[in-house]
Amino acid sequence: MSSLIVNTTYGQVKGEKNENVYVWKGIPYAKAPVGSLRFQPPEAPESWDGVLDATQFGPVAPQPESEIMETLGNDSVNSSEDCLNLNIWSPSINKDKLRPVMVWIHGGAYMNGSGSSGLYNGTSFASLGDVVVVTINYRLGILGFLHLGELAGEEYATSGNCGILDQVAALQWVQDNIASFGGDPNRVTIFGESAGAMSVGVLLAMPSAKGLFNQAILQSGAASNTIPSSQATKVAERILTSLGIEDNEVFKLRDIPVEKLIEVSSTLPMMKLVPVVDGVSLPNNPEEALKDGFAKDIPIIIGVNKDEYRLFTYFDPRWKNAEQREVEQIFESTFGTAMPAIQSQLSENDTLDQDLYDKLMTAQIFTNPALKLAEYQVRQGAPTYMYRFDWESPVAGGALKACHALEIPFVWNNLNEPQTNQLTGNSPEQKGIAKQMHQAWIAFAHSGNPNHEGIPDWPEYNLTKRETMLFNEESKVESNPFGV
Repeated sequence: MSSLIVNTTYGQVKGEKNENVYVWKGIPYAKAPVGSLRFQPPEAPESWDGVLDATQFGPVAPQPESEIMETLGNDSVNSSEDCLNLNIWSPSINKDKLRPVMVWIHGGAYMNGSGSSGLYNGTSFASLGDVVVVTINYRLGILGFLHLGELAGEEYATSGNCGILDQVAALQWVQDNIASFGGDPNRVTIFGESAGAMSVGVLLAMPSAKGLFNQAILQSGAASNTIPSSQATKVAERILTSLGIEDNEVFKLRDIPVEKLIEVSSTLPMMKLVPVVDGVSLPNNPEEALKDGFAKDIPIIIGVNKDEYRLFTYFDPRWKNAEQREVEQIFESTFGTAMPAIQSQLSENDTLDQDLYDKLMTAQIFTNPALKLAEYQVRQGAPTYMYRFDWESPVAGGALKACHALEIPFVWNNLNEPQTNQLTGNSPEQKGIAKQMHQAWIAFAHSGNPNHEGIPDWPEYNLTKRETMLFNEESKVESNPFGV
Protein backbone atom coordinates (compact mmCIF):
# COMPACT_ATOMS: atom_id res chain seq x y z
CA MET A 1 0.00 0.00 0.00
CA SER A 2 1.11 3.54 -0.71
CA SER A 3 0.11 6.54 1.38
CA LEU A 4 -1.31 9.90 0.37
CA ILE A 5 -1.45 13.12 2.37
CA VAL A 6 -4.32 15.56 1.74
CA ASN A 7 -5.06 18.99 3.17
CA THR A 8 -8.32 19.67 5.00
CA THR A 9 -9.65 22.78 6.68
CA TYR A 10 -8.28 21.52 9.99
CA GLY A 11 -4.94 19.99 8.99
CA GLN A 12 -3.32 17.30 6.89
CA VAL A 13 -4.55 13.70 6.84
CA LYS A 14 -2.71 10.62 5.62
CA GLY A 15 -4.62 7.84 3.88
CA GLU A 16 -3.68 4.71 1.94
CA LYS A 17 -4.07 3.50 -1.61
CA ASN A 18 -5.72 0.09 -1.76
CA GLU A 19 -6.94 -1.69 -4.92
CA ASN A 20 -6.48 1.50 -6.94
CA VAL A 21 -8.70 3.40 -4.50
CA TYR A 22 -7.55 5.95 -1.96
CA VAL A 23 -8.99 5.45 1.52
CA TRP A 24 -9.00 7.72 4.58
CA LYS A 25 -10.52 6.49 7.83
CA GLY A 26 -11.53 8.04 11.12
CA ILE A 27 -11.28 11.72 10.14
CA PRO A 28 -12.91 13.87 12.86
CA TYR A 29 -15.67 16.13 11.54
CA ALA A 30 -16.61 17.55 14.97
CA LYS A 31 -15.26 17.87 18.49
CA ALA A 32 -15.69 14.98 20.89
CA PRO A 33 -19.21 15.52 22.33
CA VAL A 34 -18.16 14.91 25.93
CA GLY A 35 -18.38 16.81 29.21
CA SER A 36 -20.19 20.09 28.66
CA LEU A 37 -20.78 19.12 25.00
CA ARG A 38 -22.87 16.07 25.91
CA PHE A 39 -26.43 16.59 24.64
CA GLN A 40 -25.27 19.70 22.77
CA PRO A 41 -25.08 20.37 19.01
CA PRO A 42 -21.78 19.30 17.43
CA GLU A 43 -18.99 21.83 17.27
CA ALA A 44 -16.32 22.10 14.58
CA PRO A 45 -13.17 20.11 15.38
CA GLU A 46 -9.95 21.71 16.57
CA SER A 47 -7.17 22.12 14.03
CA TRP A 48 -4.18 19.86 14.52
CA ASP A 49 -0.45 20.17 13.92
CA GLY A 50 1.44 17.73 11.74
CA VAL A 51 -0.22 14.91 9.80
CA LEU A 52 -3.23 13.00 11.15
CA ASP A 53 -2.93 9.25 10.55
CA ALA A 54 -6.22 8.32 8.84
CA THR A 55 -5.39 4.70 8.06
CA GLN A 56 -7.49 3.09 10.83
CA PHE A 57 -11.21 3.36 11.48
CA GLY A 58 -12.08 5.63 14.37
CA PRO A 59 -14.23 4.70 17.38
CA VAL A 60 -17.92 4.04 16.78
CA ALA A 61 -20.78 5.43 18.85
CA PRO A 62 -21.44 3.71 22.20
CA GLN A 63 -24.29 1.22 21.77
CA PRO A 64 -25.86 -1.86 23.34
CA GLU A 65 -25.33 -5.35 22.00
CA SER A 66 -27.74 -6.50 19.30
CA GLU A 67 -28.06 -10.00 17.86
CA ILE A 68 -29.57 -8.63 14.66
CA MET A 69 -26.77 -6.10 14.18
CA GLU A 70 -24.11 -8.73 14.86
CA THR A 71 -25.69 -10.87 12.14
CA LEU A 72 -25.43 -7.88 9.80
CA GLY A 73 -21.72 -7.56 10.55
CA ASN A 74 -21.81 -4.55 12.84
CA ASP A 75 -18.60 -4.14 14.85
CA SER A 76 -19.14 -2.14 18.04
CA VAL A 77 -16.05 -3.25 19.97
CA ASN A 78 -14.08 -0.02 19.53
CA SER A 79 -16.61 2.48 20.87
CA SER A 80 -16.22 5.88 22.45
CA GLU A 81 -18.17 9.09 22.90
CA ASP A 82 -15.42 10.60 20.75
CA CYS A 83 -17.04 9.00 17.72
CA LEU A 84 -17.82 11.86 15.34
CA ASN A 85 -15.61 10.74 12.49
CA LEU A 86 -16.01 9.80 8.84
CA ASN A 87 -14.37 7.62 6.19
CA ILE A 88 -13.67 8.36 2.52
CA TRP A 89 -13.05 6.21 -0.56
CA SER A 90 -11.95 8.02 -3.71
CA PRO A 91 -10.62 6.90 -7.12
CA SER A 92 -8.55 10.08 -7.53
CA ILE A 93 -7.80 13.44 -5.94
CA ASN A 94 -7.57 15.20 -9.30
CA LYS A 95 -9.26 18.56 -8.72
CA ASP A 96 -9.55 19.13 -12.48
CA LYS A 97 -12.21 16.40 -12.62
CA LEU A 98 -14.29 16.41 -9.47
CA ARG A 99 -16.56 13.42 -9.03
CA PRO A 100 -20.05 12.92 -7.61
CA VAL A 101 -20.12 12.30 -3.86
CA MET A 102 -22.24 9.69 -2.08
CA VAL A 103 -22.65 10.12 1.69
CA TRP A 104 -23.94 7.03 3.51
CA ILE A 105 -25.94 7.19 6.75
CA HIS A 106 -26.04 3.82 8.49
CA GLY A 107 -29.09 2.19 10.05
CA GLY A 108 -29.63 0.42 13.34
CA ALA A 109 -32.88 1.79 14.83
CA TYR A 110 -31.04 4.93 16.00
CA MET A 111 -29.49 2.70 18.65
CA ASN A 112 -26.80 0.70 16.83
CA GLY A 113 -24.53 0.74 13.80
CA SER A 114 -21.44 2.42 12.43
CA GLY A 115 -19.96 3.76 9.23
CA SER A 116 -17.07 1.31 9.42
CA SER A 117 -19.00 -1.93 8.92
CA GLY A 118 -17.55 -4.12 6.19
CA LEU A 119 -20.91 -3.96 4.41
CA TYR A 120 -20.18 -0.30 3.71
CA ASN A 121 -16.75 -0.74 2.16
CA GLY A 122 -16.76 1.93 -0.56
CA THR A 123 -14.08 0.37 -2.79
CA SER A 124 -16.51 -0.88 -5.45
CA PHE A 125 -18.42 2.42 -5.65
CA ALA A 126 -15.16 4.34 -6.06
CA SER A 127 -13.43 1.99 -8.50
CA LEU A 128 -16.39 0.95 -10.68
CA GLY A 129 -18.53 4.05 -10.31
CA ASP A 130 -15.97 6.87 -10.35
CA VAL A 131 -17.61 8.41 -7.28
CA VAL A 132 -16.29 9.55 -3.91
CA VAL A 133 -17.94 7.68 -1.02
CA VAL A 134 -18.24 8.97 2.54
CA THR A 135 -19.53 6.96 5.52
CA ILE A 136 -20.16 8.57 8.88
CA ASN A 137 -20.72 7.86 12.56
CA TYR A 138 -23.24 9.86 14.56
CA ARG A 139 -24.46 9.82 18.17
CA LEU A 140 -26.95 7.06 18.95
CA GLY A 141 -29.49 6.22 21.62
CA ILE A 142 -29.63 8.44 24.70
CA LEU A 143 -26.58 10.43 23.61
CA GLY A 144 -28.11 11.22 20.23
CA PHE A 145 -31.87 11.46 20.79
CA LEU A 146 -32.73 12.29 24.42
CA HIS A 147 -35.05 15.30 24.30
CA LEU A 148 -34.47 17.52 27.34
CA GLY A 149 -35.76 20.82 25.99
CA GLU A 150 -39.04 20.84 27.93
CA LEU A 151 -37.36 19.69 31.15
CA ALA A 152 -34.14 21.69 31.16
CA GLY A 153 -34.83 24.73 29.02
CA GLU A 154 -33.20 26.47 26.09
CA GLU A 155 -29.70 25.14 26.75
CA TYR A 156 -30.95 21.66 25.80
CA ALA A 157 -33.50 22.73 23.18
CA THR A 158 -32.02 20.53 20.43
CA SER A 159 -30.69 17.61 22.49
CA GLY A 160 -33.30 15.27 21.01
CA ASN A 161 -31.76 15.73 17.58
CA CYS A 162 -28.04 15.60 18.37
CA GLY A 163 -27.65 12.53 16.15
CA ILE A 164 -29.25 14.29 13.18
CA LEU A 165 -27.29 17.49 13.85
CA ASP A 166 -24.15 15.33 13.74
CA GLN A 167 -25.18 14.24 10.25
CA VAL A 168 -25.65 17.88 9.24
CA ALA A 169 -22.19 18.68 10.60
CA ALA A 170 -20.71 15.82 8.57
CA LEU A 171 -22.44 17.12 5.43
CA GLN A 172 -21.06 20.60 6.13
CA TRP A 173 -17.59 19.08 6.50
CA VAL A 174 -18.09 17.42 3.11
CA GLN A 175 -19.02 20.78 1.58
CA ASP A 176 -15.89 22.39 2.98
CA ASN A 177 -13.38 19.62 2.34
CA ILE A 178 -14.44 16.96 -0.16
CA ALA A 179 -12.87 18.72 -3.17
CA SER A 180 -9.45 17.93 -1.66
CA PHE A 181 -10.40 14.26 -1.96
CA GLY A 182 -11.59 14.53 -5.56
CA GLY A 183 -15.27 15.02 -4.78
CA ASP A 184 -17.65 17.66 -6.13
CA PRO A 185 -19.46 19.46 -3.26
CA ASN A 186 -22.13 20.54 -5.75
CA ARG A 187 -23.08 16.93 -6.59
CA VAL A 188 -23.79 15.24 -3.27
CA THR A 189 -26.20 12.32 -2.93
CA ILE A 190 -27.13 11.24 0.59
CA PHE A 191 -28.30 7.66 1.00
CA GLY A 192 -29.12 5.40 3.89
CA GLU A 193 -30.99 2.30 5.01
CA SER A 194 -33.52 1.80 7.82
CA ALA A 195 -32.77 4.49 10.45
CA GLY A 196 -30.29 5.84 7.92
CA ALA A 197 -33.10 6.27 5.38
CA MET A 198 -35.34 7.69 8.10
CA SER A 199 -32.53 10.17 8.78
CA VAL A 200 -32.51 11.07 5.09
CA GLY A 201 -36.27 11.67 5.40
CA VAL A 202 -35.58 14.10 8.25
CA LEU A 203 -32.70 15.82 6.43
CA LEU A 204 -34.98 16.39 3.44
CA ALA A 205 -37.14 18.53 5.75
CA MET A 206 -34.46 20.10 7.97
CA PRO A 207 -33.63 23.79 7.41
CA SER A 208 -29.97 23.46 8.49
CA ALA A 209 -29.42 20.69 5.91
CA LYS A 210 -30.79 22.73 3.01
CA GLY A 211 -28.19 23.11 0.28
CA LEU A 212 -25.82 20.48 1.72
CA PHE A 213 -26.96 17.77 -0.70
CA ASN A 214 -28.59 17.57 -4.12
CA GLN A 215 -30.16 14.11 -4.30
CA ALA A 216 -31.31 11.39 -1.92
CA ILE A 217 -31.83 7.63 -1.79
CA LEU A 218 -33.99 6.08 0.91
CA GLN A 219 -33.72 2.32 1.45
CA SER A 220 -36.39 0.90 3.77
CA GLY A 221 -37.16 4.15 5.54
CA ALA A 222 -39.05 7.38 4.88
CA ALA A 223 -40.06 10.51 6.81
CA SER A 224 -42.57 9.15 9.32
CA ASN A 225 -40.29 8.16 12.21
CA THR A 226 -40.18 11.31 14.29
CA ILE A 227 -42.07 12.08 17.49
CA PRO A 228 -43.51 15.30 18.89
CA SER A 229 -41.77 17.11 21.73
CA SER A 230 -44.41 16.08 24.28
CA GLN A 231 -43.98 12.38 23.54
CA ALA A 232 -40.18 12.66 23.55
CA THR A 233 -40.36 14.35 26.94
CA LYS A 234 -42.22 11.35 28.38
CA VAL A 235 -39.43 9.09 27.14
CA ALA A 236 -36.87 11.42 28.76
CA GLU A 237 -38.77 11.37 32.06
CA ARG A 238 -38.76 7.60 32.03
CA ILE A 239 -35.00 7.55 31.47
CA LEU A 240 -34.34 10.13 34.20
CA THR A 241 -36.42 8.07 36.62
CA SER A 242 -34.39 4.98 35.76
CA LEU A 243 -31.21 6.94 36.50
CA GLY A 244 -32.55 8.40 39.75
CA ILE A 245 -32.34 11.97 38.46
CA GLU A 246 -34.97 14.63 39.18
CA ASP A 247 -36.28 16.80 36.35
CA ASN A 248 -34.43 19.81 37.79
CA GLU A 249 -31.15 17.88 37.96
CA VAL A 250 -30.64 17.26 34.24
CA PHE A 251 -27.10 18.66 34.52
CA LYS A 252 -26.15 15.44 36.35
CA LEU A 253 -26.52 13.58 33.06
CA ARG A 254 -23.16 14.97 31.97
CA ASP A 255 -21.41 12.91 34.64
CA ILE A 256 -23.24 9.60 34.26
CA PRO A 257 -20.82 6.94 32.92
CA VAL A 258 -21.66 6.11 29.32
CA GLU A 259 -21.94 2.43 30.22
CA LYS A 260 -24.84 3.27 32.54
CA LEU A 261 -26.60 5.22 29.79
CA ILE A 262 -26.23 2.27 27.43
CA GLU A 263 -27.59 -0.10 30.08
CA VAL A 264 -30.68 2.06 30.58
CA SER A 265 -31.25 2.53 26.84
CA SER A 266 -31.25 -1.23 26.32
CA THR A 267 -34.38 -1.52 28.48
CA LEU A 268 -36.43 0.67 26.14
CA PRO A 269 -38.70 -0.72 23.42
CA MET A 270 -37.35 -0.35 19.89
CA MET A 271 -37.51 3.11 18.28
CA LYS A 272 -38.33 5.10 21.41
CA LEU A 273 -35.27 7.33 20.94
CA VAL A 274 -35.76 8.90 17.52
CA PRO A 275 -35.63 12.39 15.96
CA VAL A 276 -37.87 14.95 17.62
CA VAL A 277 -40.02 17.72 16.18
CA ASP A 278 -38.51 20.13 18.71
CA GLY A 279 -39.61 23.37 17.04
CA VAL A 280 -36.01 24.56 16.83
CA SER A 281 -33.67 22.27 14.88
CA LEU A 282 -36.67 20.49 13.33
CA PRO A 283 -39.50 23.04 13.20
CA ASN A 284 -42.13 20.87 11.52
CA ASN A 285 -43.14 17.26 11.08
CA PRO A 286 -41.03 16.07 8.10
CA GLU A 287 -43.99 14.53 6.26
CA GLU A 288 -45.90 17.80 6.47
CA ALA A 289 -42.85 19.79 5.33
CA LEU A 290 -42.37 17.49 2.34
CA LYS A 291 -46.06 17.63 1.53
CA ASP A 292 -45.66 21.42 1.38
CA GLY A 293 -42.71 21.14 -1.01
CA PHE A 294 -39.69 21.69 1.23
CA ALA A 295 -37.64 19.22 -0.85
CA LYS A 296 -39.28 19.77 -4.24
CA ASP A 297 -35.86 20.36 -5.82
CA ILE A 298 -34.41 17.00 -4.66
CA PRO A 299 -34.60 13.93 -6.95
CA ILE A 300 -35.01 10.71 -4.97
CA ILE A 301 -34.92 6.94 -5.18
CA ILE A 302 -37.05 5.29 -2.52
CA GLY A 303 -37.98 1.68 -1.94
CA VAL A 304 -38.55 -1.24 0.37
CA ASN A 305 -37.87 -4.95 0.59
CA LYS A 306 -40.76 -7.32 -0.04
CA ASP A 307 -40.62 -8.99 3.39
CA GLU A 308 -39.04 -6.28 5.54
CA TYR A 309 -40.38 -7.33 8.91
CA ARG A 310 -39.32 -10.97 8.61
CA LEU A 311 -35.86 -9.98 9.91
CA PHE A 312 -37.42 -8.97 13.22
CA THR A 313 -39.80 -11.88 13.70
CA TYR A 314 -37.00 -14.27 12.73
CA PHE A 315 -34.98 -13.08 15.73
CA ASP A 316 -38.00 -12.70 18.04
CA PRO A 317 -38.14 -15.71 20.41
CA ARG A 318 -41.91 -15.32 20.75
CA TRP A 319 -42.33 -16.78 17.28
CA LYS A 320 -40.29 -19.91 17.95
CA ASN A 321 -42.78 -22.79 18.12
CA ALA A 322 -45.58 -20.44 19.14
CA GLU A 323 -48.99 -22.01 19.74
CA GLN A 324 -51.96 -20.46 17.91
CA ARG A 325 -53.23 -18.73 21.05
CA GLU A 326 -49.79 -17.20 21.59
CA VAL A 327 -49.82 -15.98 17.98
CA GLU A 328 -53.24 -14.40 18.52
CA GLN A 329 -51.94 -12.66 21.65
CA ILE A 330 -49.03 -11.18 19.66
CA PHE A 331 -51.49 -9.81 17.12
CA GLU A 332 -53.74 -8.39 19.84
CA SER A 333 -50.88 -6.73 21.73
CA THR A 334 -49.53 -5.20 18.52
CA PHE A 335 -52.68 -4.04 16.75
CA GLY A 336 -55.10 -3.58 19.65
CA THR A 337 -58.30 -1.87 18.57
CA ALA A 338 -57.40 -2.36 14.90
CA MET A 339 -57.87 -6.12 15.19
CA PRO A 340 -61.57 -6.18 14.20
CA ALA A 341 -60.74 -4.27 11.01
CA ILE A 342 -57.90 -6.67 10.26
CA GLN A 343 -60.12 -9.69 10.89
CA SER A 344 -62.83 -8.30 8.61
CA GLN A 345 -60.39 -8.06 5.69
CA LEU A 346 -59.14 -11.64 5.95
CA SER A 347 -60.27 -14.16 3.39
CA GLU A 348 -61.35 -17.69 4.30
CA ASN A 349 -57.86 -18.95 3.55
CA ASP A 350 -56.08 -16.37 5.71
CA THR A 351 -54.92 -17.23 9.21
CA LEU A 352 -53.25 -15.26 11.96
CA ASP A 353 -49.67 -16.42 11.51
CA GLN A 354 -46.14 -15.11 11.14
CA ASP A 355 -46.48 -14.47 7.41
CA LEU A 356 -49.57 -12.29 7.89
CA TYR A 357 -47.96 -10.48 10.81
CA ASP A 358 -44.87 -9.74 8.72
CA LYS A 359 -47.02 -8.53 5.85
CA LEU A 360 -49.02 -6.14 8.03
CA MET A 361 -45.96 -4.79 9.86
CA THR A 362 -44.02 -4.37 6.61
CA ALA A 363 -46.86 -2.30 5.17
CA GLN A 364 -47.37 -0.23 8.31
CA ILE A 365 -43.74 0.56 9.13
CA PHE A 366 -42.04 0.57 5.73
CA THR A 367 -44.21 0.43 2.62
CA ASN A 368 -46.95 2.92 3.43
CA PRO A 369 -44.58 5.68 4.64
CA ALA A 370 -42.41 5.18 1.53
CA LEU A 371 -45.40 5.46 -0.78
CA LYS A 372 -46.55 8.59 1.04
CA LEU A 373 -43.15 10.29 0.70
CA ALA A 374 -42.94 9.31 -2.97
CA GLU A 375 -46.40 10.75 -3.59
CA TYR A 376 -45.46 14.04 -1.92
CA GLN A 377 -42.35 14.38 -4.09
CA VAL A 378 -44.23 13.49 -7.26
CA ARG A 379 -46.91 16.07 -6.53
CA GLN A 380 -44.16 18.67 -6.13
CA GLY A 381 -42.59 17.71 -9.47
CA ALA A 382 -39.42 16.14 -8.04
CA PRO A 383 -38.01 13.23 -10.09
CA THR A 384 -38.89 10.14 -8.07
CA TYR A 385 -37.99 6.49 -8.65
CA MET A 386 -39.61 3.66 -6.68
CA TYR A 387 -38.24 0.14 -6.21
CA ARG A 388 -38.95 -3.06 -4.33
CA PHE A 389 -36.30 -5.69 -3.56
CA ASP A 390 -37.95 -9.08 -4.14
CA TRP A 391 -35.04 -11.54 -4.10
CA GLU A 392 -35.36 -14.04 -1.26
CA SER A 393 -32.34 -15.26 0.68
CA PRO A 394 -31.78 -19.03 0.70
CA VAL A 395 -30.27 -18.82 4.21
CA ALA A 396 -31.98 -20.85 6.97
CA GLY A 397 -34.01 -22.76 4.44
CA GLY A 398 -35.45 -19.57 3.01
CA ALA A 399 -36.84 -18.40 6.36
CA LEU A 400 -35.49 -14.85 5.96
CA LYS A 401 -37.29 -14.25 2.64
CA ALA A 402 -36.63 -10.74 1.19
CA CYS A 403 -36.07 -9.32 4.65
CA HIS A 404 -34.97 -5.96 5.99
CA ALA A 405 -31.33 -5.04 5.21
CA LEU A 406 -30.94 -7.84 2.66
CA GLU A 407 -30.45 -5.36 -0.20
CA ILE A 408 -27.44 -3.62 1.40
CA PRO A 409 -24.66 -5.89 0.07
CA PHE A 410 -26.28 -5.75 -3.37
CA VAL A 411 -26.37 -1.95 -3.42
CA TRP A 412 -22.75 -1.80 -2.28
CA ASN A 413 -21.63 -4.75 -4.44
CA ASN A 414 -20.04 -6.22 -1.33
CA LEU A 415 -21.24 -9.81 -1.56
CA ASN A 416 -17.69 -10.98 -0.92
CA GLU A 417 -17.45 -9.34 2.49
CA PRO A 418 -16.98 -12.06 5.16
CA GLN A 419 -20.16 -11.25 7.10
CA THR A 420 -22.39 -11.19 4.04
CA ASN A 421 -22.87 -14.93 3.50
CA GLN A 422 -24.79 -15.45 6.75
CA LEU A 423 -27.39 -13.06 5.38
CA THR A 424 -27.38 -13.80 1.65
CA GLY A 425 -25.80 -17.21 1.20
CA ASN A 426 -23.81 -17.54 -2.01
CA SER A 427 -26.26 -18.51 -4.76
CA PRO A 428 -25.04 -17.81 -8.31
CA GLU A 429 -27.68 -15.25 -9.33
CA GLN A 430 -26.57 -12.78 -6.66
CA LYS A 431 -23.83 -11.11 -8.67
CA GLY A 432 -26.19 -10.16 -11.48
CA ILE A 433 -28.64 -8.51 -9.08
CA ALA A 434 -25.80 -6.71 -7.32
CA LYS A 435 -24.49 -5.37 -10.62
CA GLN A 436 -27.93 -4.05 -11.54
CA MET A 437 -28.52 -2.26 -8.22
CA HIS A 438 -24.96 -1.04 -7.78
CA GLN A 439 -24.88 0.49 -11.26
CA ALA A 440 -28.34 2.05 -10.79
CA TRP A 441 -27.20 3.83 -7.63
CA ILE A 442 -24.03 4.95 -9.43
CA ALA A 443 -26.00 6.24 -12.42
CA PHE A 444 -28.28 8.18 -10.10
CA ALA A 445 -25.31 9.75 -8.33
CA HIS A 446 -23.93 10.91 -11.68
CA SER A 447 -27.12 12.10 -13.37
CA GLY A 448 -30.15 11.96 -11.08
CA ASN A 449 -31.47 9.07 -13.18
CA PRO A 450 -30.83 5.41 -12.20
CA ASN A 451 -31.21 3.95 -15.69
CA HIS A 452 -28.34 2.03 -17.27
CA GLU A 453 -27.95 -0.64 -19.93
CA GLY A 454 -28.13 -3.52 -17.45
CA ILE A 455 -31.73 -3.00 -16.32
CA PRO A 456 -35.14 -2.63 -17.99
CA ASP A 457 -36.20 0.97 -18.55
CA TRP A 458 -37.00 2.40 -15.11
CA PRO A 459 -39.52 5.24 -15.54
CA GLU A 460 -40.17 7.94 -12.98
CA TYR A 461 -42.85 7.09 -10.47
CA ASN A 462 -46.21 8.72 -11.11
CA LEU A 463 -49.62 8.57 -9.47
CA THR A 464 -51.34 6.98 -12.47
CA LYS A 465 -49.28 3.90 -13.32
CA ARG A 466 -47.11 3.89 -10.16
CA GLU A 467 -44.38 2.03 -12.05
CA THR A 468 -41.89 0.37 -9.74
CA MET A 469 -38.63 -1.49 -10.35
CA LEU A 470 -38.72 -4.99 -8.84
CA PHE A 471 -35.16 -6.21 -8.28
CA ASN A 472 -34.86 -10.00 -8.54
CA GLU A 473 -33.20 -12.71 -10.61
CA GLU A 474 -35.12 -11.23 -13.53
CA SER A 475 -35.69 -7.62 -12.60
CA LYS A 476 -38.73 -5.95 -14.11
CA VAL A 477 -40.89 -2.86 -13.91
CA GLU A 478 -44.45 -3.39 -12.73
CA SER A 479 -47.35 -0.98 -12.43
CA ASN A 480 -48.68 -0.50 -8.92
CA PRO A 481 -47.21 -3.66 -7.34
CA PHE A 482 -48.28 -2.46 -3.87
CA GLY A 483 -51.93 -2.31 -4.87
CA VAL A 484 -52.42 1.34 -3.91
